[in-house]
Amino acid sequence: MNNHHRHILQDRLFRYFGIACTFSGLILLAIFILDILFDGLGRINLSFFTNLPSRNPEEAGIFTAIIGTLMIMIHTAVIAIPLGVSAGVYLEEYGGRKSRFARFLEVNINNLAGVPSIIYGLLGLEVFVHGLHLGQSVLSASLTLALLILPIIIVTTREAIRAVPSTLRQASYGMGATRWQTIWHLILPASSGGILTGIILALSRVIGESAPLIAIGVMVYVPFAPTSPMDEFSALPVQIFNWISRPQKGFLINAAAAIIVLLSISLAMNLIAVYFRNKWQKQFKP
Repeated sequence: MNNHHRHILQDRLFRYFGIACTFSGLILLAIFILDILFDGLGRINLSFFTNLPSRNPEEAGIFTAIIGTLMIMIHTAVIAIPLGVSAGVYLEEYGGRKSRFARFLEVNINNLAGVPSIIYGLLGLEVFVHGLHLGQSVLSASLTLALLILPIIIVTTREAIRAVPSTLRQASYGMGATRWQTIWHLILPASSGGILTGIILALSRVIGESAPLIAIGVMVYVPFAPTSPMDEFSALPVQIFNWISRPQKGFLINAAAAIIVLLSISLAMNLIAVYFRNKWQKQFKP
């Protein structure tokens, strides 16, 4: 067998190996989802969404966890979106490749994107919970998770702005517009689909994170729904972690039902992000 035929055989074997690995992962995922659906689908009803936590698994619900998750997502968005989008605009439109400060920011942002989420939780515990004396509050968790998703928003903002055709900028400058007028009235509206996609994907990660929340000491049992940023709270990932650690089978069923709710929310947000991404790509398709 000559080298040409050997390379063709290796290529086919690698392709079949890749297909086998892909189907193995999909099969395991399908088994996991079907098992979760089989255990938890019958537990999902109106009382499951409206009941407070309880020591009795049949009476326990996720009302406080859902409210806490929504409050975290809202406050994290309020903190992270303006900072992330502004940083992305600065690095792409003002920083340039010759600016040492911009290069310094870019290197650190790329490094932060690869940091495990538990490290952000430890940072939030030291800085926000103990350093600023915010306690295990919604605000502490929101600040911690805002740091977690800032690199995602910055990178996606830069990519979306970079995809805007340069001819639009040149036409705007040719009409006498300033750089800021061009950015505000032309670049940001044109790149809004890509930016929004990155924001939604970042927020979908926020609602599924448990390690940072556990690290800052979020309560696993809160008998009331938070109403202000300084209130203690629980969240769906933490509630699931708490139920899974219980020995009673009823709590395991509750955990499976909560996982279904969490997966549904995350899937819905990802589908919205895909819709905006496809719409944005068609807008600039040559």
